[in-house]
Amino acid sequence: MSPHTAPVLMLIASNVFMTFAWYGHLKFKASPLWLAVMASWGIAFIEYWFAVPANRIGSAVYSAAELKTMQEVITLVVFAGFSVLYLKEPLGWNHLIGFCLIAAGAAFIFQGR
Repeated sequence: MSPHTAPVLMLIASNVFMTFAWYGHLKFKASPLWLAVMASWGIAFIEYWFAVPANRIGSAVYSAAELKTMQEVITLVVFAGFSVLYLKEPLGWNHLIGFCLIAAGAAFIFQGR
């Protein structure tokens, strides 16, 4: 797999795991907090097996700023889907405009490539 595409795919996988680690427990608010923390930690451990190699592989073709920017945009896209599909929380126009502004800002990072 290309060092241009592998980091993107691995960061998507990483963000799916991390979003569940950070927000998945919100559907189980009756569970003890310590259990949520331990479950989240276990999920985050898996996430690192995608994030660290993604950044290592990606650093061959992307700068650290570009990798971080990719990660942030991917995080927003994954979170938006997670929020709507898993948490059943709607996204309003204000969320969508805010996400678009962040994505537009991210586009400037890749200018001059």
